[in-house]
Amino acid sequence: MPEYKLEVTTGDLKHAGTFDNVYVTLFGTEGQSERSHLDNFGIDFITGKVGTYTLKTSSSLGTLLLIKVEKDPFFILPEDEWFCSKVVVTTPEGGALLFPCYRWISRGELVELRGGKAAKVFEEEHPLLIEHWKKELKSKKSFYQWKVLAEGLSHINHFNAPSELPAEVRFSESKSDEVADTQKITGLELKIKGLLGSAEKWESIDDMKRIFWFKSTTMSEYVAEHWKEDDFFGYQFLNGVNPNVIKRCSELPPNFAVTDEMVKPFLEEGSSLQKEIKKGKIFLYDQKIMDGIPGRVYDDEALHITAGLCLFYLNPEDKLMPIAIQLHQEPSELNPVFLPSDLETDWLLAKIFLKNADGLDHQAVHHLMKTHFLSEVYTVATLRSFPVIHPIYKLLFPHFRYTLHINTGGRTSLFGPNGALSISSPGYEGLIELMRRALSELTYSSLCLPDNITARGLESIPNFYYRDDGLKLWSIIHSFVKAVVDHFYPSDREVQQDTELQEWISEIFTHGVLGNKASEFPSSFTAPEEVTKFCTMVIFTATAQHAAVNNGQYDYNSWLPNCSLLLHKPPPTTKGQSTTETILETLPDVGETVIFSAILWLLSAKYSDEVFLGAYPEERFDEPEVKLMIKEFQAELSYLSEEITARNAALKIPYTYLDPKEIENSITI
Repeated sequence: MPEYKLEVTTGDLKHAGTFDNVYVTLFGTEGQSERSHLDNFGIDFITGKVGTYTLKTSSSLGTLLLIKVEKDPFFILPEDEWFCSKVVVTTPEGGALLFPCYRWISRGELVELRGGKAAKVFEEEHPLLIEHWKKELKSKKSFYQWKVLAEGLSHINHFNAPSELPAEVRFSESKSDEVADTQKITGLELKIKGLLGSAEKWESIDDMKRIFWFKSTTMSEYVAEHWKEDDFFGYQFLNGVNPNVIKRCSELPPNFAVTDEMVKPFLEEGSSLQKEIKKGKIFLYDQKIMDGIPGRVYDDEALHITAGLCLFYLNPEDKLMPIAIQLHQEPSELNPVFLPSDLETDWLLAKIFLKNADGLDHQAVHHLMKTHFLSEVYTVATLRSFPVIHPIYKLLFPHFRYTLHINTGGRTSLFGPNGALSISSPGYEGLIELMRRALSELTYSSLCLPDNITARGLESIPNFYYRDDGLKLWSIIHSFVKAVVDHFYPSDREVQQDTELQEWISEIFTHGVLGNKASEFPSSFTAPEEVTKFCTMVIFTATAQHAAVNNGQYDYNSWLPNCSLLLHKPPPTTKGQSTTETILETLPDVGETVIFSAILWLLSAKYSDEVFLGAYPEERFDEPEVKLMIKEFQAELSYLSEEITARNAALKIPYTYLDPKEIENSITI
């Protein structure tokens, strides 16, 4: 009598085990087994444990195709969901087949598992598998649907709250508990100190150092000491949390009223602005996307949002120095060009207003829209378009862990009409308009780091660690993705035949960039190299790019004078009139300041169930070749981590955000 040996692994998540009865049925090309109860002596399905069972059949089932797993109640105990990681079946012939699960199974639920070897729809031949394939996709398309958040923005998942999400994409219990604890402890500290809800103005800037007792980092303390310095101001546009906005200046914009005489004192002796432009030493930050963004109403008046221009000079010491700031797009007598030689508080105010607009652009566009919201589009399209057996699903799904949960919850607590960001200068409606403009101008190439760096002319600017580490990461991810894609798509024909792959990219084009052809986003694929580049971008966005724009937020922005999302006073229109008191009146009050600081602590905090780039605890691929590719990918990431660590040891300000051991495998916070 043929015997099938089953190894059933229960996940190591909190409360993953179950006391309920579990039954399995094996389906093969030659028939199916009886529905069999998995029952050994003692408790069977314990968190983190592997149970071994023997299933006998009257005859060989042939090639195994599917396993049906069912969970039924044991007596009248309350429901306890079971997290099944995987089932490995050893056949009578000695072959071992992996059946990945990696999901919660509820009482009374029947789950069908496919074997671990990846497959594409046109490769299926057996009627049972074809029917299973169709049924799975029909169910997923019905379950995961698109919804419009606001006109002109990428579409989102249709769930209204994280509690509505299926367990496979929700936070683990430990993650939920830790996030809730962080919020409670932070809020309690601020209440005890009497800071939360206080409408008082800060009496001095140094008083802000006492917001938290213990919540500080080496970098946040450095920022609090050096935020006024021009070289540190310039450094942040290369290695701070918004490193994708400056570009090499080949000619001055006609609306920037800066002159050679104004900036000559800040250039190398005997040089001129035109000479430095020709040498490639002048860089520009143009905030024209902010022009006309409405400010929210505060005390019966609309708050101000500037759309400035800032000129930077790469000096002989290779420091990027701001040398001129104009706070509005159109020059006028009430829109002076501020210079480092101006009154100290005038120059500081100009930098504060420029960083306010930069902070809004960073949070709404480069953080939320370009990483969170686009990754949500990639996630929903993947869940809708691919069955779990598809190679692209197996490749990408680990990079979508928790993304739907954090986005769905964040649209209420952080980004919604009453969320924490609604107290920023533009408020919710202004942020929506900013994101709408940014999406209409978004290009595919801007999300592909090598193209992005070239387009901005930043290939050779020194001390640009975001670029250096990011390009190496892009190359490592690209090599890994290319190996996987080429393995499953050896020619153009396989790509063109894969209707689900074509549907996937079409959904992303339609729901991500709203069918905008000017974005140059692909709407179909014709060759493996196109699939490779796009999947590289998807993984890079969800891992490295999110780490670059998220992980340093507390470091750089918890010291609010360095980058505040809210300013109360209008920008200066004349020189020589400001004081330190003007700055204090411009910055948020005590209660507003601590709300922003608390958010940034939550967004930058570490949680115990993090999975880092290159780690794949969920074994989805059963192909030995792909398993080897994953090991090589992990080795390359490890080498890069060692290289970055060695480099950072010699730096005054280490750049750690793109160290692979600091990058999560998906957007989880």
